[in-house]
Parts: sequence; structure tokens; C-alpha cells
Amino acid sequence: MANGVGEGCAQLSAVADAVLYEGYLLYPYRRSSAKNRVRWQFGVLLPRNWVERDGPVTPGVSGSADSWYQRTECLLRARHADAAVRVRVRYLQLQHKQVEAADADGGHRPVESLRTADGVTHLSFEEAVPRETELVVPLAELLRGGRTAAVGAPAGAEYEPLPSGAGRTVRRRREVRAETSVVAEPLGPQLYRLRVRTENTADGADPGAPRGAVLGQALLATHTLLEGDGAEFVSLIDPPASLAEQARGCRNAFTFPVLGGAPPEPASDDGTTGPLLLSAPIILPDHPQVAPESPGDLHDAAEIDEILTLRTMLLTDEEKAEARATDPRAARILDRVETMPREVFARLHGAIRSLTPAQSPATLTPAQSPATLTPAQSPAAGRPVWWQEGGDDGLSPSTDTVLVDGVPVGGGSRVRLCPRGRGADAQDMFLDGRTARVAAVLPDVDGGVHLAVTVDDDPAAELHGWYGRFHYFRPDEVAPLGGADTPGPAQPPRPQSPRPTRPADRPEEGRFDGCP
Repeated sequence: MANGVGEGCAQLSAVADAVLYEGYLLYPYRRSSAKNRVRWQFGVLLPRNWVERDGPVTPGVSGSADSWYQRTECLLRARHADAAVRVRVRYLQLQHKQVEAADADGGHRPVESLRTADGVTHLSFEEAVPRETELVVPLAELLRGGRTAAVGAPAGAEYEPLPSGAGRTVRRRREVRAETSVVAEPLGPQLYRLRVRTENTADGADPGAPRGAVLGQALLATHTLLEGDGAEFVSLIDPPASLAEQARGCRNAFTFPVLGGAPPEPASDDGTTGPLLLSAPIILPDHPQVAPESPGDLHDAAEIDEILTLRTMLLTDEEKAEARATDPRAARILDRVETMPREVFARLHGAIRSLTPAQSPATLTPAQSPATLTPAQSPAAGRPVWWQEGGDDGLSPSTDTVLVDGVPVGGGSRVRLCPRGRGADAQDMFLDGRTARVAAVLPDVDGGVHLAVTVDDDPAAELHGWYGRFHYFRPDEVAPLGGADTPGPAQPPRPQSPRPTRPADRPEEGRFDGCP
């Protein structure tokens, strides 16, 4: 394996581990916390007869919906006939930790908590065991019908005595029955559509049972890691223009595939490809990475390490004792926080990834060039740089305009959203082809321009506008719509960072429908 691919595998495995334990146990890491009583929210594959007790499930890319299967489809480009694909199916198997107190007659009875003579409290709780099954399938076999393999896990039980004969801890697991099939179909010379489908094959679950009663038969946080040997995967977010139609034809159910490892340097002008792919129940960008400053998992990748660390430090001694008794992973978080060196904690405060130099007119994109901006936005207007007082003087987001295809676009303009090309946010892709109204034109600190928009068919569009909650697109990601709408005064957005909001709706079966 090439060194670059090996490093990419390590980076992607770190992301996959974060996905595996996302939401496993949340701050304040105590069993008594309400948020830790409703768990297992992503990539949960339950027995089919339980899932479909009220009818078939509706497929989509949302991995937060319970299902009995998970389907990944992606494009594979093979460099030679001996190419192969390595498939790793990973999930958690539920494990119930039951504390049992010793009886006078030598038996044991289950209890919720037990304090032993050494002063340590032991709590009953639901843990999980990581499971992984690996398949290496040659391309020739994939084209002949593929391969199906069992990826389940056996039932089991372990007994651990507690000090001084006070009792014991029993960890029990139910059998998980599941299988994964991998197959490929040719789409063109050296181009294939690869399909990986993982199913929960358990039967006999009581359809009327509560969710918690059948979780022991489920695959939790299910995701798939793919590695090409003599082959590479094509980004579904940023495919080459020549493969855009084939990329839109990939249907993913309850999962979202993205390229893994470090992005190529320099990036190709013909879309993004790579030898690694992660198909996760959480929406991620291509080439996701764990921040190098992070000293360890906090089981909440959407949170800021510094904030969670500070909050954890402020837990009382009683709260910390309960967290330690709840789960060994919580105990390790507390140990790390309480012994964190000052220099490690200082790194959590923030990091500068790059200092992008000011762009000269020759390097600006057409949407950013001085000819397309109003005078107040022009880099040559002589305004102070953004970090100095008065740096935003002369800007009027609600009335400024920017030229798009020769048409002035500003507050009040209607546009069609066409997110495409490198740098598009994964969330923006769900709005591809939708129409929207521009609320403001906002220059950013790097010399670019963003349009703040509200989507026309969003029932909460008016409310979002009132709160200043917008989606943000570059001028080259929109197409002006003709009609009576012309730029005019609009309600200015409230100050906030130009970051796209997350749409609530998603296309059926994860298909991306592009702009014409």
C-alpha cells in the first residue's frame, strides 16, 4: 500500500470511529441525564418485520431514520482488470450491563446500582461492542454477480465479580443477524456502479414491542468503508462534468457516501476522485478529517472540544462519580480532562488553517472580478481592510448588486440555485434546482461574494427572513430568473457568519437533480 493511501486510511478510520460513537454518550456523561436515556439515533438497522409494522419505509439519505437495510451506490473507475475493492462493514452491537447484588443464600438479584466496600458505585447501563467484517472482492467477481457475506455477531455473556463478594456485573448480548452484498455493473469503459447493501436478516421480532426491546437485535451506527486496489471512487458531491449524469443516477438509502483521506494536491479540474470512500449515516463533506488539535473523542462531533472540556471540568465530584460509574468511556473522558496539559488545552481555543493572501484582479473569478461588483464592493475602492474600524463603511447588503450572467442580482431578485463545482457545501446540494429570493449581497473577508437567499417553497421562509437565517450561495452557483422581479430594498440580514443552514427536506433516495 502506498504511503499516501496508508495515511489516508488512518485519517478516514479516525473519522469512522467518530461516526461509530457519535451520540454514544453525551455530556454530562451521566446515566441520569435525559439525553442519555434516548440513544442510538444514527444508522440503526432493526429487524424488517418490526420496521415495517406500519408499512414499507421511505428511503432517503437520512441515517437518523430507522430502517432494516442500508444501500450505498457509488461510481468506481478501474485502472486495470485485476482491480479489487476492500469493503469494511462496521457497527455497534448492544450490550446490556446488569449489576447484580449477592444474596445471603449465594444467589444474585439484579439492581440498578450497587456501592461496594471500596466506595465505588456500579450502575446498570447499556454499552456497545464494536463489530467489523471485511471483504476483499475482485472486480471480475463483482461483475459476475458479486458476493454476499454474513456480517452479524453472536450472542454472548460475561460475568465479572465485584470486590468483597458484594455481587457481580453481567454483560449480555443478543445475536445480531445481518448480511452484506457487494455487486457492480458496467456503465462505460473502465467505469462501474458499485452497490453495497447491508440488511438486518433477523426474524421473529415482536412488531408491537417498544423500540428498546428490539435494539439488542439491531446494528447500531452502521457504516461502510471502501478502499480501491487499482481503482478509485468518484465524488458524488463534485463529480467530473463527464460523469455528472451517472453520479445523479446513484441511489443511496439511509447513508451518504463521501471520499476519504486528504484531498488531492493540486485538485483536479475535472472533479474529485480518490481510492477511499466512507458511506456514513451522517452527512459529511468529501475528505472529512478529525481536527488534529482534538485530544480525544467526546462522542459529540458537532460540539466544540474547548466548550465540552470546560463544562466537564465544572462537574461536581458527585456528578463525576456517577459518570465514572455509568460507562468506562465516560471515565476515560474525565481522566483526560482532569490531566490535560496546559499546552494541549491552549490548542483547543482555536487554530488558523491558512492565511489566504489578498487576490489580485488576475486571480479573481468572474463573479468576484471588479467589473462585476458595485463600487462599494470593489477591492480597488480604497476601503480599509475588514479588521480595521470602518472596514465595512459603504456596504449596503440589501441594496448592493452583483452581476450574474450580465444581470444585476441583489435584494429582491429571484434566482435558481445551481450549487456545483469544488467548494460547494454538501447541504447545498439538496437545494439543487430550487428557486429562491435574494435577501442580500454579502462580501466576505477573502474578497469573495455570497448571496443570502430564502427558498421559495420553504413554508418557514418568511420566518427565516425575519430571524436573519439564510442559505448562502456564490454568484456562480445561481442563475437569474426573468420576470417582473428586480433588485430592490429587502429586509437586511442580521449579522451572522456566512454559513449555509441545513435544509429539512431531502430528495427521495438521495438522488441529486441538477440544474439544466
